[in-house]
Amino acid sequence: MNNDSKMIIRYALAAVLIGFGTLTLFLSGSVILDLFDMRAKEGNYVDFVVWANLVASLLYLASAFGLLTRRNWPAKPLSLAFVVLIVTSVGFAIHISGGGVHEQRTIGALAFRTSLTAVCLFVTYLLREKREQHRSN
Repeated sequence: MNNDSKMIIRYALAAVLIGFGTLTLFLSGSVILDLFDMRAKEGNYVDFVVWANLVASLLYLASAFGLLTRRNWPAKPLSLAFVVLIVTSVGFAIHISGGGVHEQRTIGALAFRTSLTAVCLFVTYLLREKREQHRSN
């Protein structure tokens, strides 16, 4: 992969993280702060899932900043976001199995967010690895 391809991938990944992070920050912040009557619109949301989404959104934005400024640490916030989402998924499964009230769509949304985070982390890791290999040559 040449440098132009890496740069395109880096900017595309940063754009995905900025877009998804900003949207998630807005939505989770709106539920937490009850902006625009979002709590009523969301139905049976689960507090700890909303808070995990808020944390993940900030980590997405931090990672995007690191990618755009060509730092060597963007995988770290994505790794933390992935761990937060995995722990949240386990907690959510326990919540559901215990009869906890929830929206069915939360299951798919959490699975999608966790998968997207894993893919972004993998791509970020590949970009970092390629960059480190290039330096050693």
